Amino acid sequence: MARRQASRADVTEEEAPFWETVALEDMNREQWESLCDGCARCCLLKLEDEDTLELAYTNVACRLLDMGSCRCSKYADRSRLVPDCITMTPEIVPSLRWMPKTCAYRLLSEGKSLLWWHPLVSGDPDTVHQAGISVRGRVVSERRAGDLEDHIVEWPNEDID
Repeated sequence: MARRQASRADVTEEEAPFWETVALEDMNREQWESLCDGCARCCLLKLEDEDTLELAYTNVACRLLDMGSCRCSKYADRSRLVPDCITMTPEIVPSLRWMPKTCAYRLLSEGKSLLWWHPLVSGDPDTVHQAGISVRGRVVSERRAGDLEDHIVEWPNEDID
């Protein structure tokens, strides 16, 4: 029996994944939370130049980040334990210029598609690590980092296809 690959035209709205049919502000909590790919780039400490407002990423991770799983070790209490930690909402995503260009929240807010390595697309939570998108193996904890200026890096906000 001959098989042909389905095209986007063959996919009905009922079959399309929720992130392509549901607006960010209309997603339920489970859908919203599943958009996080687990890269942990948003958990990196950033520096902002006071004069130019230029943003610089560091390879220093928040003290709550489990650097193996790339997930917050105290997710439910993160805002209390780290007052600077931002709780992502559909309303604030467009204004968060520091979010990595690869972030699903940012991509969808900008009308772009999720990338091939995103767990919702690949069906595998490890593709974000296998593709080199996550911070796994590339960061140090803020508990051991020392001077943040010594840890400025470019890779967290590079374009990745």
